[in-house]
Amino acid sequence: MLIKGKVYKFGEDVNTDDIISAKYLVSTDAVELGKHCMESISPDFAKSVQKGDIIVAGKNFGCGSSREHAPLAVKGCGVAAVIAPSFAAIFFRNAINIGLPFLELADTSMIEVGDVLEIDLDSGAIKNETKGQVYKTQAFPKFLQDIVEQGGLINYVKNKRTG
Repeated sequence: MLIKGKVYKFGEDVNTDDIISAKYLVSTDAVELGKHCMESISPDFAKSVQKGDIIVAGKNFGCGSSREHAPLAVKGCGVAAVIAPSFAAIFFRNAINIGLPFLELADTSMIEVGDVLEIDLDSGAIKNETKGQVYKTQAFPKFLQDIVEQGGLINYVKNKRTG
């Protein structure tokens, strides 16, 4: 599975309140949540991101409360994947649940805002088309790719039962 998009970059310890403010937790609609994604730290983010774009961040992305709304908002605004050196455990789990792929890359400092990346989930290769560089991380496991392709864990389980 290949993902290609433009980079939006964030720092370390981006918490779930930064990703989606608590005042929007009255909704579980991904598109509605996506309209407010990252607005407390980057007010124009949701308006400028395009379907398929990629978030690159520092360590501990998604720390804070255990709300599933955070990865839902990221996916709802059109982001196709998140790359960071590490993720908070609850974000990691919730991202899988809603079908948002993520990759751990030890050093993200060489990737800049606006770079175009092509991610090969099968091999774990991240090609920076802007800089002509390739970064290597672990492949995204096939069963997780299946969950992503089916739109999340609930759809994956439903399809397993009926398929």
